[in-house]
Amino acid sequence: MKRRDFLRALGLAAAAPAAAKAAPAAAAAPRPELLDLRVRTSGAPLAGDRRLLATVTPRRARAIVSFRLPRPARVRVEAIRTDTIRIGRPAGAVVWRTERRLGAGPHEVVWRPAASVQPRTYLLRVTVIGPGGRVRVYGGHRPRGKVDGPVVRVQGVDVVVTRTSCRPGDPTDLLVACDAPSLRFQVFHYGGSARPVERDLRTNGIPVTPPVGVDWSANVAAPARLRVLRAGQWQSGLYFVRATAPDGRVGYAPFILRPSRLGRERVAVVLATNTWQAYNFHDADGDGWGDSWYVSDAIRSVEVARPYLDFGVPFRFRDWDLAFIAWLNRTGKRVDFLADEDVEAAGTGDALRRAYDLVVFPGHEEYVTEKHYAIVRRYRDLGGNLLFLSANNFFWRVRRDGRRIVKERLWRDLGRPESGLVGVQYCGSDNGQRQGPFTVVGADRAPWAFAGTGLANGARFGRYGIEIDQRTEASPPGTLVLAHIPDLMGKNRSAEMTYYETRAGARVFAAGALNFAASLEDPQVGQLLENVWARLAA
Repeated sequence: MKRRDFLRALGLAAAAPAAAKAAPAAAAAPRPELLDLRVRTSGAPLAGDRRLLATVTPRRARAIVSFRLPRPARVRVEAIRTDTIRIGRPAGAVVWRTERRLGAGPHEVVWRPAASVQPRTYLLRVTVIGPGGRVRVYGGHRPRGKVDGPVVRVQGVDVVVTRTSCRPGDPTDLLVACDAPSLRFQVFHYGGSARPVERDLRTNGIPVTPPVGVDWSANVAAPARLRVLRAGQWQSGLYFVRATAPDGRVGYAPFILRPSRLGRERVAVVLATNTWQAYNFHDADGDGWGDSWYVSDAIRSVEVARPYLDFGVPFRFRDWDLAFIAWLNRTGKRVDFLADEDVEAAGTGDALRRAYDLVVFPGHEEYVTEKHYAIVRRYRDLGGNLLFLSANNFFWRVRRDGRRIVKERLWRDLGRPESGLVGVQYCGSDNGQRQGPFTVVGADRAPWAFAGTGLANGARFGRYGIEIDQRTEASPPGTLVLAHIPDLMGKNRSAEMTYYETRAGARVFAAGALNFAASLEDPQVGQLLENVWARLAA
C-alpha cells in the first residue's frame, strides 16, 4: 500500500472544507478550537508519559482527555490504530468512538480500552465541529511530525531479548516494561503446529525451563533490565521467552539459539531477523505511529532490539517461518538455526561453505547488508546450495549502525540484481488481492522435483501471491522454470518457481511466491519440498 493511500484511509489527509460552498455568514463563523488539550491516566504516570501521551494498563484503566472549549461545539473523539498494515484488515481502524455536544468551559472525555484492545499506541483523533459546520482536527499529525493530539499507549508485557541470537551457555539480558508487581518467566522451544494459538504459544512449544517468579514491584514505573536467561545445552532452534503478569497479560520475545560452532549440522536455516524488525510497528517515540519505514519515508532506520506487537510474534512470521519449522519437525530434519547477524559473523563465504552444504532462507529475506550479500554469493560460487522459500529476497541493501539497521538502496540499482543470486527477483505485489495456483511446466526437465507428488506438466496446485518473483536477464544461464503463475500481477509479471545449477556444483531453488512456505501442510507441496531438500542437502 502506498503511503498516501494509507494516510487517506486513516482520514488524516486534509479534507476539502465542507463549508466551501456555504453562505458567507457560515464562512465568517469563528474556527473551532480546543484549549489546554491533555491526556492522563487514572493512576500515576509511567516513564515517558507527558502532556499528550498516557499509558493505560489494568492498574491505570482509563485514558482521560481534558480540554477547554472557548465556545459551544460538537466534539468527536476516536481511537485510531495506525500501526497495523495487515492483509485483509483496514489500515487505521477506529477501535473506539464517542461524540458529544458540549458547552463552553472545561471538559473531560474518558476512554477505557476494552480487554480485546491489543497492546500498542493509539492516536486519539479529536474533531471539533463549531457553528456553521467549521471543523478542526487534533491528532491528524503524520509520522515524525509535530504531535498535536493525544496518544494512548496500551501496555501489555513488553519483553525483549537483548541478543537476537545466542549460543548455549550465553548469558542474555531481557528488557521488560510492565507495571505488574510480579512477573513469571519461562522459555519455550518452538516446534509444534504450523498455526499457533493467538496470544498463547504454550500449545506450540515445549518448555525448556521451569517458570521463574520475579518480584517486579521496584520496576513498575519504568522499563528495566533483567538477567533471567542463560541458554542451556538445548537443540539449535527458535525459542520464545514468555513473561506473564498476575492480571493475565502475556508477552513473548523470540530469540534464536545458534549452535556452539557453525556446522554442527550440514544444513543451516537463516531466519530473516532484519525483515522481522523492518515490519515491526512498535511505537517507541510515542507519536502514535509505528517506527517503521513501512509507515513513513521519513523513517530510514529501525531498532533491532524492540518488543514486537501482536504478543511477540513478528509480522507475517507465522505465515512462513513457523510453518516451515513445523515441517522440519514433522519430517525429522536436523539443522542449525542462524539469525541474519550470524551469517555476517561467519566472516567469509569460505567459512560458511566449509560449515554447510545447504543454506535455507524460509522467510522474507528482503534486507541484507553488504557483508551478508558477499558471504552468501561467495558461498554459492564455491558450490554451496541455496534454498529460497519466499519471494523478494536480497532486495534492499542495509547497513548496521550500532543497534539499528539503516535502509540504503536497492541491490539492483547498485549493479547487483538479486536474480543473479536467487535466480528470480521481485516483480510485483498487491497485498494478496490476486492469488492463483502454480501450473507445473518443468516436470519433464526436472522429474526429480515432482516425484511422488502426482503433479505433471499442466497440473495446478496451491494458491499464491502477495509478492512474486520472476527471471530477468541477470538470471544464471540455464535457470529452469519448474512452475509458474502467468501474468498474476499484470501482463508479463508472473510468479516463477525456478532451479539452476552452476559449474561449481551449486544448486539453487527459489519458490517465487511470498507465501509458498505457508502451504507446506498440503501433501503435494510437502512432497515437492522433500524432493528439493533431498537434492540440495545431499
